Amino acid sequence: MNELTPAEVQALHEALDDEYHSWTTYDQVITDFGELRPFANIRAAEARHIGALTGLFVRYGLPLPANTWPGRAPRYASMQAACEAAVAAEIANGEMYERLLTMTKRSDILNVLRNLQAASQQRHLPAFQRCTQGAGAGGGGGGGGRGRGRGGGGHRHGPGAQS
Repeated sequence: MNELTPAEVQALHEALDDEYHSWTTYDQVITDFGELRPFANIRAAEARHIGALTGLFVRYGLPLPANTWPGRAPRYASMQAACEAAVAAEIANGEMYERLLTMTKRSDILNVLRNLQAASQQRHLPAFQRCTQGAGAGGGGGGGGRGRGRGGGGHRHGPGAQS
């Protein structure tokens, strides 16, 4: 297998750190406000994102960096503020992936990065946008409703993340 270029290694590290940041941030929101949608659902998705990136680290024999975000995640005064910050984070995340996609031509890495970008922009961003319109309103497909999110042991894009 060909060695990764320094740019490819940087792209994988940046993507994983961003996913760790997101997961940790969304986990903190859940700790502070409870297992509410969309945070609980998206935290689980973030864990899957971490798994996809971890697979690339393993495939290319790269040491897996630890999640350094626990204890450093932002905290919010309200669900509304958390939802608004998550919208900004998902927008930044899409921009980050757009940039990272230019750093490799390897189909396996491109596929993972494109899939993570699509999840962020097509599912997470709209869910958080709905959340800003209904935070604290409860129920429904929008944010703020109590839901049964699946836990996860990874990370997701978070407010202020390098996206």
